Order: sequence, then structure tokens, then C-alpha cells
Amino acid sequence: MLPSQRALGAGCFVLALAILLAPALWNGFPLLQWDSGGYIARAFEPYLVPSRSVVYGYFAAAGWPLNYWPVVLVQAAATAFVIGLALRAFDLDARPLLLPAIVLALSIVTTLPLIAGAILTDIFAGISVVGLHLLVFEADRLDTLERFLLTLLIAFAAASHSATLTVLAGLLALGLAVWLLARAAVPGAGLARGAVAVAFGVALLLAGNHAVTRRLTWTPGGSGILFGRMLQAGIVHRYLADHCPDPGLRLCAHRDEIPQNADEFLWGQGVFDRLGRFEGLGDEMATIVRGALLDYPLLQIKAAAEATAAQLVKVASGEGVLNSIWHTYAIIERDTPRALPAMRAARQQRGEIGFETINRLHVPVALLSIALLPGLIWLGVARPAYGDLAALGTTVAATLLLNAFVCGALANPHDRYGARMVWVASFAILLASCRWVRQRAPQGAAAVPHGTG
Repeated sequence: MLPSQRALGAGCFVLALAILLAPALWNGFPLLQWDSGGYIARAFEPYLVPSRSVVYGYFAAAGWPLNYWPVVLVQAAATAFVIGLALRAFDLDARPLLLPAIVLALSIVTTLPLIAGAILTDIFAGISVVGLHLLVFEADRLDTLERFLLTLLIAFAAASHSATLTVLAGLLALGLAVWLLARAAVPGAGLARGAVAVAFGVALLLAGNHAVTRRLTWTPGGSGILFGRMLQAGIVHRYLADHCPDPGLRLCAHRDEIPQNADEFLWGQGVFDRLGRFEGLGDEMATIVRGALLDYPLLQIKAAAEATAAQLVKVASGEGVLNSIWHTYAIIERDTPRALPAMRAARQQRGEIGFETINRLHVPVALLSIALLPGLIWLGVARPAYGDLAALGTTVAATLLLNAFVCGALANPHDRYGARMVWVASFAILLASCRWVRQRAPQGAAAVPHGTG
């Protein structure tokens, strides 16, 4: 590659970074969300908290001396890196300006820059899925260093959130099932590479938790989160109605105080707090979860199916990015006080950020992208020139279904959980559109993408 070409490529990468960071730069501080403080605190508190990754917590805290800007810079760089690799893997890298153009398009019509510029694990959910697909299906298009960096990225993503780890493991399990039935459809060596990356993520998660607790342990919260889903579905109230009074269930004495809404119960400073939160009620919630699974199997299946369907279409941007996230503010004030003045001066903290107008575009684009995925898969079957992109579309469709089940049926449906994944569907459709334009262009009419025979 000529020096001028390298310079142009570097310039386009920097432009892509600037686009991804534009909302945070406009804000004057990285975007914060309800859960941001819980992650930051993991580097300062000597105990584990349900669903808050120690690994991401140390990563986030490392950036606080520079007001957390290194955190979002790394997140944006990882995003641009994965998108750039995908363009090359799908033979769309002939024009370097396509990288910032794709990033700009995604930044307008999806939540991508909002999560890349936030102190939150969400950006790693989507880019790890794209990275896993490249590592499994397109590794021959990558050099050794790129494969290694993708492995590290996937491992970090898996260690940063239990839902991301579960989705990545689920994709590998589906890939293995397909490989067992039709070995030509999925590269066995690719599955092995993906499994190594996810296994490394599990090791990283355990190592991070060991650094805090001095023992090998999983991040807590599984039964508590499932309890919340059952609470929202009305199953917990039915279980207590059927089993109370019971001296082993302290919640029996507080049945009238338990709200139907899981977020209100877990985070609303009510009876859950008075009874000791996860430490005080963890065993009891686990008992109720096990009992309710045994007592109401059909009701559980119905509730899980409804929650999965609801999660699939909950895709609005900006959930929890407010100016009333008192826990996050308190954590920053307590643990990283030098960042406090810059945080207080940001537009978000002055109430100048809203998402109603943005979501008039983001939500229909997300739903349309989901609806177009079957067409992309069919296109790959009908026209071999799109076979590689159809494989990506299949991965994305499986991801969205897995994510909807994991976040909806095992937790509770939230727009945040859908938005952090659905932009990948828009990305796949955008790549197919670029392929179509290239195929229509006279100079590309004779070009045949790799892997089409």
C-alpha cells in the first residue's frame, strides 16, 4: 500500500471516530446512564453487584483521570475497527471514504454513536456479534493480528455483560448444531476460534471477580433478575398467594407492598431495600423462582414467549440517559470527584438531551431493518453473489432472537436491550445495499465476491 493510501485510510478512520464521538463531544462529557455508576463503582467497592461487570468497571475507572474520555475513545475505535474489517471481508473496502460514510449513515439512523459515547457496556454487545461472525466465517480475509484483536474484543465483550456472553455462547451453540447437520455450511475451524474467544471471556470474567472477592465466582444476579421477570408477569404474586403464610418467606408479610413493576421493586427504595436487597433476599428470591418454575410451567412458557416478542420490538434509543441518575452522580462524586465539575457542566446534566424526536426515526428504521432480514437471507439463496451477506443476515437474525429471549424472557423487556443489538441489522442491510450499488456499477459488473464460486 502506498503512503498516500495509508494516510487516506488513517484519515478516514479518524473521521469515523469523530462521527461516533459526536454526541458525547456535543454533550461535553461522555454520556451517562442509570447503570453507569454501578459499573464505575466496581473498581472501588470490594464486593460484587448483580449484573455489574468488574472487568468493565476497571476499564471504565481507568479513564476517569481524563474525565472518562479514554473510555469512549476506545469504544469508538473498537467500533470503527470492526466496521472497517467487515467492509474488507465483504469486498467493500475499495473506497476508503466508505468507512466514514457507513458510520455516518448508522449514526443518523441508529443508536450507534449514543452507545459508543456512553459509559456503558452496550456498544460491545453488537460489535462482538459482528466480530464473532467475521472470526467464524471470514477469518481467511483477516491477518493474524486482526484475528487476535477480534479474539480480545469478543473476550472483553463476553466478560462485560452476562447477556452478551449468553448471546455469543448461544450463537456458537447454534453454529455447532448446523455444523453437525451440514458441515459445509459453517467452518468448523471458525467455530473453534469463536469458542476460544468466548472461553477467554469467561476466564477474564472469573479473573476480574477473583480480584475483588479472592475466590472464583460468577457475577451474581441470575435468580434475582429472573425473579424480576416473574414479578412483572404476575407470577410472583400468584406464588405468594398460593404459599403464604410461610415462615420461610419474609415477603409473605409484605405482599401488599410489592409492586407489579420489576424496576420499581428492585430499584425503587421500597420493601426490597428494607429487607436487605440481594444480600438479604437473594436466597428467598431463588426459592420463589425455583418453586414458580415447578408450579406453573405453562404460565412460565406463556410469559416467556410474550416477553421475548415484546423485547424484539423494544428498540428505542436513549433509555436511562437522563439528568436524574442520582446513583451514578453519587458514585462519580464519591470515587472520581475530579471528574465532577466537567460532568455537572455537560448538556445531559442540564437537561438538554431528549430522544423523542430521534426515536421517530430510529424506531421505524430498526423495525424495518428487522423486517428486511428474511429478504436478505432469501437473496443469498437466490443470488450467490450475496451468499456471504446472507450468512451475516442469518447471524444477525439469530442474534436478535437470542437477545430477545435472554433479555426479555430471562430478565424484562427494555428498549435499551433491543437498541444495543438492532443496529447490527441496519448495518447488514446497509452492506447489502452497498453490494447492490457496486454490482450495478459498470466497473463492478464483472466482479464476483469471494466465496461465491
